[in-house]
Amino acid sequence: MKNFKKTIAGISALSMAMSLAACGGSSEEQTEAMTQETTTQATVEINTATLAENDQQTLDDMAAEYLRDVELENKTIKWLAHYDINPSGDGKSESVALNLFKSKYGGEVKYYPTTWASRYSDLSTSVLGGEGIDFFPCDTSALPKGVINGMFQPIDEYIDMDSPLWTDMKPAMEIYNFNGRHYELVNSVSAEQIVIYNKQTIEENGFEDPWELYKNGEWNWDTFTKMLEQFVDPDNDRYGLDGWFNEKALLLSAGVPSVSSVDGTLTVNLSDPTIEKAMNWSYDLYNKGLVFDLSLYDWNIQPQFMGEGKELFYIVGSWDVQANPDTWATQISPENLGFAPVPSPAGSDPYQSATLDGWVICKGAANPTGVALFAECTRLANTNDEAIAIGDQKCRDDYQWSDELIARNKEINELAQKYPVVDLATGVSSDVASLTTDGGSEIGLRAAFHGYDWATTRDSISDVVTMLVDEADQQIKAIG
Repeated sequence: MKNFKKTIAGISALSMAMSLAACGGSSEEQTEAMTQETTTQATVEINTATLAENDQQTLDDMAAEYLRDVELENKTIKWLAHYDINPSGDGKSESVALNLFKSKYGGEVKYYPTTWASRYSDLSTSVLGGEGIDFFPCDTSALPKGVINGMFQPIDEYIDMDSPLWTDMKPAMEIYNFNGRHYELVNSVSAEQIVIYNKQTIEENGFEDPWELYKNGEWNWDTFTKMLEQFVDPDNDRYGLDGWFNEKALLLSAGVPSVSSVDGTLTVNLSDPTIEKAMNWSYDLYNKGLVFDLSLYDWNIQPQFMGEGKELFYIVGSWDVQANPDTWATQISPENLGFAPVPSPAGSDPYQSATLDGWVICKGAANPTGVALFAECTRLANTNDEAIAIGDQKCRDDYQWSDELIARNKEINELAQKYPVVDLATGVSSDVASLTTDGGSEIGLRAAFHGYDWATTRDSISDVVTMLVDEADQQIKAIG
C-alpha cells in the first residue's frame, strides 16, 4: 500500500489506543476480558484540546490528497457500541480519523451507548425500531449471524476495494465474503496471538532464539516441538506450553479453520487433511506431556513461571505485555522479553490467527456512505508513517519495549495481514461455536489438546456442524 508520508510536525504524543495500533493491536480474547476498556484504532487521540494551526493544515492537506472529494449530504453517522469514538471530555481532542472526517466532510459521530453483554440485543431493538443506526464494531461473533438475522448489510457499494486505501485489506475482507458480498470494513489486521518466551531461558538451555529460527525459515511445528521436548521435565519444575488460547492459535497456524467462506459459500472443513494434521499434532503434544497440565494448579495458567525460567513458551496476544512491565503476568524483564509468530507446519506459508479490527454497516443505516468515508479517514490515519512513529515511542516509554521488539511485533502483524486466518464457527451460531471452537475441553477443536483423538471427536460433531452451517448458508443465499 502507498505510504502516506505527509509530516505531522508538532502533533503531540498519541494516547494508549495509538500504541495498540502501532505496537500490535488488540485481540478478541482481550476484548472479552476488558469489556469496559476496549478501544479500536479509531480512538487514536491527540493530547491537546486544539491542534496548532500548522498541524491542522497538515491534516487538511492529507485529506485533500488522499480522500474522496464528495459532498456528504447527511453529516451525522450513528455509532452503537460499548465505547465511544468521540473525545472523552477530559480535555483531549478527537482522533486523527475523526479530525479528518470533520474537516473533510463536516461529519460527526453520534454515540448510542450499550454494554458488552447487551450490545446485540440493543442493536436488534434499534434496527427493528428503525433508529437508523449506521455502524457497529465487528468481532468474531458478528458474522455471518448478523447477516442471517438481518442486522448488517454489504459494504461493496460504498467503497472501492481496489483503491490504495483498501487494497492491503482485501485478503482480510474476503474472509467475510458471503454469497459474493463483503460485510466488514477492516481498518487493520493484527496477529491474535504470538509466542512469548524468555530470552534468558532460551540462552541458558542452549536453544537457538525462536525469532532467529523464524528469520532463517526454520521456525515451524518441528522445531517448536523439539525445543519443548528438550526442555520439559515436570519432576524438576520445567514445563512446556502455557496459555488459554493454544488450541486455536496452533490449529489456525496450519491455514484451515473449521468453518470458512469459500467463494462466498459457507464451508465446513472438519474433514480437511490439514485440520486432521493439526489436530493429530496437538494430540501428540498432549501425549508427550509438552502442554502445561492446568489440573496441577486448579486449572489456572501460570504465566509467572515464564519469568522464573520454569516454562518455555506462552501463547497470548501482544496486548498482554502492552502495559507497565511491573504488571506483566509473565514477569519477564523487558530486556529478556522475546516474541515470535505462532509456528506453522514445515513448508507451509506462515498463517496466523488474525484479529480484524473494523466495523459493520447496519441494516437500515441512515448514512452508510458517511460510515464508508469515516472508515477511509481511519485507514489514512492508520497508515501514516509519522503517526505510527509516535505510537512506537509510546511502546518505548510506557512498555519499555526495545526497537527490536517493536519491529518484531510489526512483522508478526504483517504476517497476519498477508496470511490471515479467522474461524467463522463462532459467528455462525452459538450452537456451531459450542461444537467447534468454544466448547469444553472434551469437545470440538479443543479436545485433541486435552487427550481426545481427533477421528473420534470429528465423527461425533461433523454431521451436526455440517447441517447447521449448511442451513446458515441457505439462509444467507435466500437474502439475495
